[in-house]
Order: sequence, then C-alpha cells, then structure tokens
Amino acid sequence: MTSASLVLRGGVIHTLEGARPRASALAAIGEEIVALGDEGDVAGLIGPGTEVLDLGGRAAIPGLIDAHVHLLWLGFALGQVDLRDAATIEAAAARAAAHRGDDEWIVGTGWDPNRWPRWPTRHDLDRVLPDRPVALWSHDLHSLWANGAALRRAGITAATMAPEGGQIVPDPSGEPSGVLRERAAELVTAAIDRPSAAACDAATRRALRRANELGLTGLHTMEGAEARASLQRLREDGDLTLRVCAHLARDELEGAIGLGLRTGFGDEWLRIGGLKLFADGALGSQTALMLEPYQGQAQNRGVEVLTVEELRAYAGRAAGHGIALTVHAIGDLANRRVLDALALARRAEPSGESRPRLRHRIEHAQIVHPDDLARFAELDVVASVQPVHATSDMATAERFWGARTPWSYAWRGLLAAGARLAFGTDCPVEPLDPIETIHAAVTRRRADGTPPGGWHPEQRLTVEESVRAYTLGSAHAAGEEARKGSLALGKLADLTVLTRDPFATPADELLDLRVETTIVGGRVIYQTA
Repeated sequence: MTSASLVLRGGVIHTLEGARPRASALAAIGEEIVALGDEGDVAGLIGPGTEVLDLGGRAAIPGLIDAHVHLLWLGFALGQVDLRDAATIEAAAARAAAHRGDDEWIVGTGWDPNRWPRWPTRHDLDRVLPDRPVALWSHDLHSLWANGAALRRAGITAATMAPEGGQIVPDPSGEPSGVLRERAAELVTAAIDRPSAAACDAATRRALRRANELGLTGLHTMEGAEARASLQRLREDGDLTLRVCAHLARDELEGAIGLGLRTGFGDEWLRIGGLKLFADGALGSQTALMLEPYQGQAQNRGVEVLTVEELRAYAGRAAGHGIALTVHAIGDLANRRVLDALALARRAEPSGESRPRLRHRIEHAQIVHPDDLARFAELDVVASVQPVHATSDMATAERFWGARTPWSYAWRGLLAAGARLAFGTDCPVEPLDPIETIHAAVTRRRADGTPPGGWHPEQRLTVEESVRAYTLGSAHAAGEEARKGSLALGKLADLTVLTRDPFATPADELLDLRVETTIVGGRVIYQTA
C-alpha cells in the first residue's frame, strides 16, 4: 500500500460535506485526499516518508478562497504609500512627500474623502511635491488624486475631455482640480512607466506570501494580461503557492475569442475566469449608479461606466463564445442593468450536456433593490460580495443612501432568495484577512464593536454560512466545486488550520482566531513558528 504524503490528526476537521460534516483525521497522497475519518482510517497510511501534522486540538477547514482580489496591485501596494489611516488631507500629502523610493512617480492608495471635510486638490500636493509626479488612489480605487506635475505629464488641461464613463473634476476656476473619477484616471495612469516583468514577479511573490500567511489556498484575481503573465511565469517556475482563477479585462475579449479561449481554460493552479466589466463606480466616490439620487445630491445618480447597450453587447458577445461575465455593480440601478444583461447572456451562451451553464457573477452587489433579489437565483448568478465593505462603509452608506440602507449589503436577503454567495475582500481596497471578513459577515460590527448589535443585524450570517461562502461558494463561482471548496475523497487537499474551532467560537471572539497552517495540494505552504 502506498504511504500518505501528508496526514492530519488530533483535531476537528470541518469538511462541509453533508454526509460527513466532521472528521478527526485526513490523509493525502500527492495533491488528493485519500482517507478521511478518524485516526483508525489513516493509521495504515503512515509510512517513513509521511509528514504527520498533529492538530493538537486545533481546527481545520477547507482551504479559504478569496473570490475578489487585485493580486498584482496588492503586491505593488505593499511597497507604496499607504494612506488608509491618514486623518487629514495635510497628513496624506505629508506621507506622500516622505515616501522614499527609486521610481520617478510616487504612487499610493487608501485615502477616503468621506473622512475629510472636503475633497483633496492638486494644490494640496503641490505645496509639498511641486515637481515629482504623484498619483494616489482612493480607498475604493475609483478616484485618483494627482498633483500638477502628474497632470502636466498626462497632458491634462481645462480643455481635456474626459473619456466616456469618467470625470475630470474641475475646480471653481474650471481648471482640473486634481481628482479624476472612474475611467478618467486612465489618462494619468497611462503616463506612468509600466513595471518590468521582474518587478511584476517580485510584487506577485510578495502578495502570494501575504495570502498564504492569512490562510488562503486560492483566489480570483481581477486584473489583466500583465498580472496573468506574471502568474504564468511563477507557475512555470513552480513558485505558485495557491490556486488562481484569473479574469479577463474588457479589452482582452476579442483576443480571447480569436484564440478560442473559454472560461475554465487552464489547470488546477491557474485558469481563466470570466470577462471583468464595470457597470458603475463606487459608493465612496459617489459614482455607484443609483435608481434615485444620492441623499443631499439631487442631480447625482452616479456614473454609468458602460451604457445599457454596451453592457448587453459585451454580455452577448462573451457568453456566446463560452466566456462568463464577471461584472462590477454597486448601485441598485447598476445591479438591475447587469441582471438584465445577464438574462440576455443566458440565451446567448452555448448549451448542451457537455457544456455546463456559465458561472456569471456580479461583483459587490452592495445595494440591490428588493424587487431584484430573487433574480440572482432565477438567472443562476453568483453574488460575489465582500462583507468588510459593509463595516467600512456603513457611515458613508447612511450619509448618501439614507433610507435605502436596509437593503444594502443584504447577504441574508440574497441567501433567503436562493442566491449563491462567494466571499472575498477586494484587497487592497480592504485588508486581505479572511478572519476580518468572516467577523464582519457574522456580526456586522467593526473591530471596536460598533455599532452595538450590528448594523442592520437582520442581514447577519452564521459562521457556517460565512465559511461556506469563503470555500464552496468561491469554488462554485469558478466552476471548481467538484475539486475544491470542501473536503472529500478525491478532492484536492487544500486546507486552512486555525488556532480555534470557528464553529464553536463566540461571535465576539472571532477576531481572536489565527491561522496556524496553510496547506495547498497536500503540501504545507505556511506554518507559524
């Protein structure tokens, strides 16, 4: 009998399989699970070469899969200006000025205009950085704050027309203020030198290490060819330490069709996902597309990044060639329009017993009108959501959505309507830590315990529902639930080991959980010292 390459024993193993929801031991040969039960079921598989991991009473769950990450961006952000806790515009500008780096451009992420009394301008940066170009992304990645040097480098003046689906925000004199929203930000980013392949690979490795330390065994990345090429190089070198579903950017659609690429092309380490589109902007930048105006902004209903006609054309074209749709939609009008487009996509996609339905998804689904909740299940559309957005943005939601907030971040409502949930973080918009995400879903409170009882607590989920969304839900969204997302014979041995059993941990103590070990394909990728 062949010996196991890895055995886990001495703890509780949550399988998320109905027939056997719990076990105390597991064995793997290579990448696959070959035994699952109690210690007697694995004892005969332990040989001289077997790595035996004694859980010591700790808990193992199926490997966590983040369904929405900007992986390469995270890797670079780890070495850029971090503005997430900048309390004032002046503090943010000073932090940018203090940044030490070899690149000509100063790039950063994380400022939040809703924490400040006004929006920043180019003048705020010009006072401390008059000559070196600066480009700073807002925390939602939907607004860019640039200084005068960056605007000059990009050739942006008062006469510059914003691209369709973008805004160059003017100051009172009509000159560019330094804030560019949605697709207008591309005017500045196009002027920044593209990083080398070596720089991309180094950034990807940084991001992967961080992901493994946090217990992730897989993720879905929302970037284009540059990130995918880096992942492919790491895959060829044997340095890919988790499984990646890489989505296509909008401008890659025709090339993918020409090559005959479909969703699911690749292997169990790196595969093609869907076509990533943007229907609207974001709440923080007040560009999410709404059915009714923002509270206190009678003329603002957000930004239409793609028109109805464009959405439908992309949806039909992609689905007709076997490519699923992965569409960013935050506002209630944007979600409705995307659901309408996906209804058309369902009729366009190839069918047949050998071709399962495409796994179309809506990313974020932050505010969905109650009339549209059931349509997720009717159209078999995955709601790919990021619970930490709710706890981060609840004050902003109250400010701009007001009476509509009861149906925002409506995870319970979506589940009750039959929708499938997949959990992620949108990192680097939010921290990559899945424990924070599960805590937000279960409590709807911030780490400091506010608000007491949770924000709209009727939308809370259980720990099991949350873990399921982070494992099977994400696996289903990528069409991979037959191989991962739960623990069963023949499935991949991807596991996350935690210091405590999350299913037995009180909600108030969930943030005390820590990752002990990350196992991908039967191999220990990360382990605490």
